Amino acid sequence: MDNSQSASFQAGQTKAQAEEKGSQLMDKASNVAQSAQESVQQAGQQVKEKAQDTAEAVKNATGTNK
Repeated sequence: MDNSQSASFQAGQTKAQAEEKGSQLMDKASNVAQSAQESVQQAGQQVKEKAQDTAEAVKNATGTNK
């Protein structure tokens, strides 16, 4: 293998490694986004439950829950 073939081979390897690294970073970003979405959904559910509990407490306190 001459120098130009060796350089071409190394360039191909470097490109493949860069593509793999890019793919890994995209996977990590996707996982982070999924985790964030799940956290927001959980927080929203907790807020909804607290609001329902508060509304129930107000109804009980005012006697409108009969």
